[in-house]
Parts: sequence; C-alpha cells; structure tokens
Amino acid sequence: MSNPRTTMAAPVHVVDPPVSPEPGSGCDVCGALARERKEAAGVGNWSTVADCNVELRRHHGEHT
Repeated sequence: MSNPRTTMAAPVHVVDPPVSPEPGSGCDVCGALARERKEAAGVGNWSTVADCNVELRRHHGEHT
C-alpha cells in the first residue's frame, strides 16, 4: 500500500557546489563578471553568483 500521506519520499542527494571559475588574466569581460559575482556574493544574491559563474565558463571558451 502506498498512501501519499504516510509513505516517505525518496531521499534527497546533496552534492558540493561546483568550484567557481577563475577569471582570465587581463580579460576585461572576465574581470567585470568576477566583480559582479563578488558584489552579488557580498549581499547574498546567490542567483546572480551562479549566473556569473555560468557566463564565466561560457566566456572561457573564447580564450582558447
């Protein structure tokens, strides 16, 4: 019998967050994204921190 009121949900698996990418040395775009990420982290805006990390990872492809 599986009554949703009495049956436990499946376990949640929590993993460590990914390591934040480092900005490219001397790159203005990387520098701006790193500054924005730092400011966002300072006020607890983790959504913007994550967005900046995504943009940094995408932008790193342009360095190669």
